[in-house]
Amino acid sequence: MKEEALRCILTRRSVRDYEPRQITEEALDAVLQAGLYAPCGQGSQLVYLAAVRDKKVRDQLSAMNQAILGGSSDPYYGAPAIVVVLADPVRYTWVEDGSCALTAMMEAAHAVGLGSCWIHRARQMFDSAEGKALLQQWGLPETLRGVGSLALGYAAKEPPAPAVRKPGRVVKI
Repeated sequence: MKEEALRCILTRRSVRDYEPRQITEEALDAVLQAGLYAPCGQGSQLVYLAAVRDKKVRDQLSAMNQAILGGSSDPYYGAPAIVVVLADPVRYTWVEDGSCALTAMMEAAHAVGLGSCWIHRARQMFDSAEGKALLQQWGLPETLRGVGSLALGYAAKEPPAPAVRKPGRVVKI
C-alpha cells in the first residue's frame, strides 16, 4: 500500500485537457475528503472547499479568472468541475494550509482516476465584489481569501511522462 501511494505521487501530472463528462459523486467526495484531511497549522481546520459542478457557476468562475488573466481561453481547460480552496486569514498559515489541501486533492484525484490542475488567481477572484457575493450565496464567511482552484475531471488524453528531475537540488547533511 505504501508503494502505491508513492507511485501515485511520482506519476501524477497536471492535466490541461478534459473530457466534458461530469465526475462522479464518489470521486468528488474522495478528493474533497483528502483536502479536509490535509495538514494545517496547529490543526486549525480553517480551510474551506467549494466544489462547483453547476455549469453556470463553473462558467462564471472561468470568466472571473479569465478577466484577471487576460486572453480568451478557459483558465480551467474545460474541466467540468472546479474546487475552490479558501482559507481564513486569521491564521497566519492560511496560504500554506490551503496549499496543502490543494496538493492532497491533486494526489487523491490521480488515485481515483481523475485529472487535475492547480489554477491560480483565486485570491484576486474572491477579494473582488463578485467573489464576495459568491461567498455570501454559498453561505461562507466573506472574510475568506482564495488560495487556489483545482480544475477537476477525466483527462481527455494521457498526460506526458514526467521530465527528468534536475540534479543537485537535494543536500543531505
